[in-house]
Amino acid sequence: MISFANAKINIGLHVTDKREDGYHSIETVFYPVKLYDVIEVFESENTKAKNFGIDLSSGDNLCLKAFELLRKDFDLPNLQINLLKSIPVGAGLGGGSSDASHVLKLINTEFSLDLSDEELEKYAEKLGADCPFFIKNKAVFADGIGSTFHPIDLDLSDYYIVIVYPEIHISTSEAYANVIPMTPVADLQRAIQLPIQEWKYHIVNDFELGLFQKYPKLENIKHALYEQGAIYASMTGSGSALYGIFDNELELNDLESFGKIFYPVAL
Repeated sequence: MISFANAKINIGLHVTDKREDGYHSIETVFYPVKLYDVIEVFESENTKAKNFGIDLSSGDNLCLKAFELLRKDFDLPNLQINLLKSIPVGAGLGGGSSDASHVLKLINTEFSLDLSDEELEKYAEKLGADCPFFIKNKAVFADGIGSTFHPIDLDLSDYYIVIVYPEIHISTSEAYANVIPMTPVADLQRAIQLPIQEWKYHIVNDFELGLFQKYPKLENIKHALYEQGAIYASMTGSGSALYGIFDNELELNDLESFGKIFYPVAL
């Protein structure tokens, strides 16, 4: 059985506090986009995961963890999980989290486990803070550690989204080492309801300040997106990918020197 695991972008990201448990409190908006990894799951003699033929079974693989979580509660056979990656790793696009959540959904469907979305979200939360988002795949305002969701009315389907991946891998730990938690200046839940043309004056990603200093190329990409006519541009998640939202479809050849270009549309 095959599934297409989509990416997400963050619209705004505030790091508000460092918690006693080591996690950070954040505020952000998750929005799904049509950039996909492909996942194939089928019964096998041994349980394993592969990406382009590379055996991932001995690594810290979220897809295998998703399977093992369900296997603790249900009688499941051994499975092989094949991944065809298109979503860049370490880009802030949620590819690994999406892969794991879609494995949960695939197994739920394939083996008729009859788990509700809410039950799947509980499993997904054990895998990572943003994993539950990919169960329902609808725009949400997220707070807490990024796993408490509040539905929002946001539709970007009339716009064009361009993602630039500069082929810089930024780990979560590196990103948080370059950010200082603070109280947000703007209320993100209110700002997201403003016309998109006003977002650039009110909506920020707190990771940009420190990471732009460390990787000037990222700031250059953001400026280039605005120069090409983006009505809003930002780094997504903890980076390193940046995206621009455009009114019209454009030929953006000038951006190709910065890295890989993706042209997903909103889900």
